[in-house]
Amino acid sequence: MNGVEGDIMDIDPVPVETFDGKPSVSKRLKMQPVSPSAAEHEISIPSNPHVNAGLILQEAHSELLDQNNKMGHLRMEAKIDSRPLQKPAKIGYGTDGNVAAARHNVIPGGSNEIKTHVKQEILSIDKGASENALEVKNETNDSTDLTVSKSGKAKIQGVSMIELFTAKLIHCHVNSLRLWTGQSKAKAEKNQLIGHSENENSCQLCKVEKLTFEPPPIYCSTCGARIKRNAPYYTIGAGDTRHFFCIPCYNESRSDTIEVEGHNFLKARFEKKKNDEETEEWWVQCDKCECWQHQICALFNGRRNDGGQAEYNCPNCYIEDLERGLRMPLPTSAVLGAKDLPRTILSDHIEDRLFKRLKQERQDRAAHERKTVEEVPGAEGLVVRVVSSVDKKLEVKPRFLEIFQEDNYPTEFPYKSKAVLLFQKIEGVEVCLFGMYVQEFGVECSFPNQRRVYLSYLDSVKYFRPEIRTVSGEALRTFVYHEILIGYLEYCKQRGFTSCYIWACPPLKGEDYILYCHPEIQKTPKSDKLREWYLSMLRKATKEEIVVELTNLYDHFFITMGECKAKVTAARLPYFDGDYWPGAAEDMINQLRQEEDDRKLQKKGKTKKIITKRALKAAGHTDLSGNASKDAMLMHKLGETIYPMKEDFIMVHLQYSCSHCCTLMVSGKRWVCHQCRSFYICDKCFDAEQQLEDRERHPSNSRDTHTLHPVNIVEVSKDTKDRDDILESEFFDTRQAFLSLCQGNHYQYDTLRRAKHSSMMVLYHLHNPTAPAFVTTCNVCSHDIETGQGWRCEVCADFDVCNACYQKGAVNHAHKLTNHPSAADRDAQNKEARQLRVQQLRKMLDLLVHASTCRSASCQYPNCRKVKGLFRHGMQCKTRASGGCVLCKKMWYMLQLHARACRESGCSVPRCRDLKEHLRRLQQQSDSRRRAAVNEMMRQRAAEVAANE
Repeated sequence: MNGVEGDIMDIDPVPVETFDGKPSVSKRLKMQPVSPSAAEHEISIPSNPHVNAGLILQEAHSELLDQNNKMGHLRMEAKIDSRPLQKPAKIGYGTDGNVAAARHNVIPGGSNEIKTHVKQEILSIDKGASENALEVKNETNDSTDLTVSKSGKAKIQGVSMIELFTAKLIHCHVNSLRLWTGQSKAKAEKNQLIGHSENENSCQLCKVEKLTFEPPPIYCSTCGARIKRNAPYYTIGAGDTRHFFCIPCYNESRSDTIEVEGHNFLKARFEKKKNDEETEEWWVQCDKCECWQHQICALFNGRRNDGGQAEYNCPNCYIEDLERGLRMPLPTSAVLGAKDLPRTILSDHIEDRLFKRLKQERQDRAAHERKTVEEVPGAEGLVVRVVSSVDKKLEVKPRFLEIFQEDNYPTEFPYKSKAVLLFQKIEGVEVCLFGMYVQEFGVECSFPNQRRVYLSYLDSVKYFRPEIRTVSGEALRTFVYHEILIGYLEYCKQRGFTSCYIWACPPLKGEDYILYCHPEIQKTPKSDKLREWYLSMLRKATKEEIVVELTNLYDHFFITMGECKAKVTAARLPYFDGDYWPGAAEDMINQLRQEEDDRKLQKKGKTKKIITKRALKAAGHTDLSGNASKDAMLMHKLGETIYPMKEDFIMVHLQYSCSHCCTLMVSGKRWVCHQCRSFYICDKCFDAEQQLEDRERHPSNSRDTHTLHPVNIVEVSKDTKDRDDILESEFFDTRQAFLSLCQGNHYQYDTLRRAKHSSMMVLYHLHNPTAPAFVTTCNVCSHDIETGQGWRCEVCADFDVCNACYQKGAVNHAHKLTNHPSAADRDAQNKEARQLRVQQLRKMLDLLVHASTCRSASCQYPNCRKVKGLFRHGMQCKTRASGGCVLCKKMWYMLQLHARACRESGCSVPRCRDLKEHLRRLQQQSDSRRRAAVNEMMRQRAAEVAANE
């Protein structure tokens, strides 16, 4: 089962896949053309062949990853002078080692200033749509949030987190930057050495000049293998329709075309590239001293930059103003943080338990060290929040469903998916340290998933403070992460869930589960270490009687132990989204079918050996007719595969299971044997027991008869209804979506300095759910256009120019150009605005569903006709989303948002089924890669054991 795809606890986790774009670039950036040999890095998103008609699938995140092909490629040049810009310009060097063009001085407000634009993809349908539900735009801040400086620049509060710091906290932050926490000792010492010999191009804060991001992974569209760094590959298409092919897959195709998901691509149109592109960190310039710093070092939020016109003062100038009494640090409320995220019953439950346990742990440590509580360090600034809680449906795979169609096996399982994050304030910044995704299958769900919880992904980064150990000897961070999990299990038990399932599977090398790009100092645990980490947590929960039994998937479902009378069948296995065995079972069923076909076609004796009915009967299977035979063979093959790693599939029982029928008991009585350890049966099995002769009663393997004593089952909720509200988040509804946001925007966690900035931006996205996430480029100079600093054609949907080109008069266009809306009009930093945006988004999605079924030509539903017009435009547009049509992109963005949330299998919204199928294939490819890697790991482990014997 797929489970904790990434427990990374303090044992440490690591990396996985993506599809979002890059962050808004800096306030003023210096750029240079990329050399023709430089590879354009893209993130693989396989296309869906069913989505090609009418509208090309244009995933909302794809534009962030692509530079405009027809306008050429641009790269940010990070060699920025740390001296005032009045000094002579310097010569920059590109990544190919060649001398770049001399940089120009950047004059504040001048026409030669390069600007960027972050485009809001949820646009109004037309000019008059600002007052209707179709336009989802951010509300403006309070008037106190936006003032004008003496230089005429906008003073937007919180454009840098530094504005909230005291002078002491700034010194602490800057000193921390130069420690390079997270890097290996060798790399940290190298950067520190560079810092001691800083040059005029170095960052004013970290003292290092060139820093590059980790490139997001690329996967072959055919075999799913990851394309290694610096390896050649072939590619075709753009954005969502872009495919990547490794050299072996490309060479294996002997024809003129390559087929992917039913779509053929001409090999002659493929472009050969090398996976060697580097992206350098962005810079920002102080408006006062005109020195430059890395945006990450300065904790600068490019999303709040107001078209490059927000005033920014570097830490040095800021401290000078503080000392002169010219300014005061902003209140913490000026920038919404983790504490400002919506609280839920679940988050409150986990927090309350965590804080009580931390208080007790600190007291125990103080007593052990014979000190007062104040004299020993404690964990401070912790915040737990549920950032996503949405209803989903898991569709049962078709081959598996065929076997049990006569048994009325469910075609789908409804569940609630939740994402929980832990933040800790480190040196003034709330850093995301831990995350987990869970699946909750309530009483409304059919068996075998009813009342079960699946802990699907866990992840953490090793920056927890303080780095000390508890009295018991475990790391304090381990103590905290364990308490979060125990608190969640306690919450589930109180709600009426009966079991939790965990797959103790560490992440694969080079893959991430939730948090993107882990620190080098964090080791990836082996499966045995990770399993013991979980079991240690579960032993604590057992002592508190939250957990009552521990077993594993194999022992519980694949063999009949003791007096168990439950049938060994795959229909009893809990069926979870992304788990190991459902995907493995589907592959095995296909293999069994292929073997059966081969046996029919080939002569006897030449067939591949398969499991015979005689062997199955010997194993205890009696009914071997039709689907029962397939079920038995499937369980046999699954058992063979799972057995070597059975301890990794942990079954956690929150309620007692019947020793006869294996049902988890939630009502009536539990009949207990005081002479036998862990023997309990339910009312139904007890009644059946009484009908047997004495010699057949418990214990069945003894002539004695043991007396069973009743124990009333109490305090098990009759329903598992979630009293928390739905929490929708485009970027957190799935772990892939969050990974995509981080990978596309380079929100990395490999160093503490980057983890601070990444967490700041993650919180920004959480508080601004419809904040700009897409970059538009100038049709003249190909530079990015910042919000509020560009001009758009009123006729041509894909014609945009930046302010610099417009002011130079370099635009030769036949139609009228209008100025883009300002970011200040869309930047919201208050709870009311956030709630309003969510309401508007829901109204927009409701309108989409209505318009797809409405047949009235004079419908009075607000904006119904406009949405129908968008549908018609999509069917007729020749440019399409892939070609840059703004209307098509907007339509696709709305459709994608709908598809992610839609639970209707027969939905009438155009492309809904295709989009869901596209997302399903992405998930399937990820799961297949993971299963293959796990199977390879088991093969290597078996080979090592055999070699040592």
